Amino acid sequence: QVQLVESGGGSVQAGGSLRLSCVGSGRTISSYAMGWFRQAPGKERQFVAVINSSGEVTYYLDSVRGRFTISRDNAKNTLYLQMNSLKPEDTAVYYCAAGAFPITTPSQYRIWGQGTQVTVSP
Repeated sequence: QVQLVESGGGSVQAGGSLRLSCVGSGRTISSYAMGWFRQAPGKERQFVAVINSSGEVTYYLDSVRGRFTISRDNAKNTLYLQMNSLKPEDTAVYYCAAGAFPITTPSQYRIWGQGTQVTVSP
C-alpha cells in the first residue's frame, strides 16, 4: 500500500501562509480519495479538507473554507494544502490520509502520514 509523508509545517504569525505537501510512495495515490486532518493538544482529530481521486470534488471544514485550498497532482503523487490567513486556532498537527471515498470521518481512512506541526502565533 501507499506510504505518506507530510512536509511544509512550521511557525507563522497570524495572517501568514503555509503550504503543506503530502508525498506518496510505494504506490500511486491516484486511485485514492485524500484528506487533510488536524489534531490539537487535548482534542480529537478533526477533518479539514478532502478531495476525490480525480481532484474534481472537494469538501472543507466551515472554519477553513475560503482560507485553505486542497489540491492534488497525481502525476507527482502529491497532495497539497495551501493555508492562507492563518489564525491561532489553526495550530495543530496536520495529517494527510488516503481512503476509498472523500468523506470527512477520520476513522474511515486507513492510511496516514506521520503528521507535520503547524503553529500560528497571535
